[in-house]
Amino acid sequence: MDFTITPTGATLGARVEGLDLSKPLPDKTFQTLVQALGRHGVLKYPKQNLSSQQLRDFAGRFGELEINVANAYQEPGLPEVMILSNMKQDDKPLGLADAGQDWHTDMSYSNMIAFTNVLYGITIPRRDGKSLGNTEFCNMHAAYEGLPAEWKERLEGKTATHDFNKFWEMMRRERGSARPPLTPEQRAAKPPVSHPLFMTHPITGKRVLYANPGYAIRINEMSEADSDAALAFLFEHQTQPQYRFANQWEEHDLLMWDNMGTIHNAVADYLPHEHRFIKRCQVAATRFFHADGTPRETAPATA
Repeated sequence: MDFTITPTGATLGARVEGLDLSKPLPDKTFQTLVQALGRHGVLKYPKQNLSSQQLRDFAGRFGELEINVANAYQEPGLPEVMILSNMKQDDKPLGLADAGQDWHTDMSYSNMIAFTNVLYGITIPRRDGKSLGNTEFCNMHAAYEGLPAEWKERLEGKTATHDFNKFWEMMRRERGSARPPLTPEQRAAKPPVSHPLFMTHPITGKRVLYANPGYAIRINEMSEADSDAALAFLFEHQTQPQYRFANQWEEHDLLMWDNMGTIHNAVADYLPHEHRFIKRCQVAATRFFHADGTPRETAPATA
């Protein structure tokens, strides 16, 4: 199958052209894309034309799909497909607003962490000819490499607690947010979990920093004061300009990123009348980890 993968030249990102993602991909092509996702962190597939089912099928090839606890914003009949939008119908939101979320990586709040997010842009806001609501990323391979040696030594072997409610409450405080508090049932479904602070990436084999401002609340092996200071340092370190890459959205882009090797942020620079409508699937890292979090010896050839 003839297609091209063109790196952006920045710290992250590549453009994949020549593939029609509405059709099943050969195993060899798929494996090439998995490796490219680990290597580049962010892949953009422009000019796609996908139904919700086709989006779900493509994403499902990469691993088990999450059904988000915010079930009010799912595609009818396809709970794995979530709607991200600021649009309304009959004064009711059509989707979950995802801009202004601050830096995070999805599903670090789950025992089974995320491999990739797969987003399909249908309506992209524009102003003065430029797209708005773009998605920013930071490179966690580079962030780990850039840590001072004393911090690598001090934090090696330590774990961090991640809590879904931290992020949810932060988003509820955003101006104009219509998010209700999590119900007791939703809280019970997503209790806090712990993960290694430094992870060996299952595709690249290199170390990554796995802590993010959205969900990480405590380094478990430290006092509360030392943990707060260390996390504040890590959050500032990992979002430095040299680790950043900004994706510019276009209609019919399919954008996917590696949640193990990046953190991301949706930029809140558009107004309520500047409409944004995106469909999203979240893919768990079941390709690389067992349910108990231990690494698989080899990744399965197909999902």
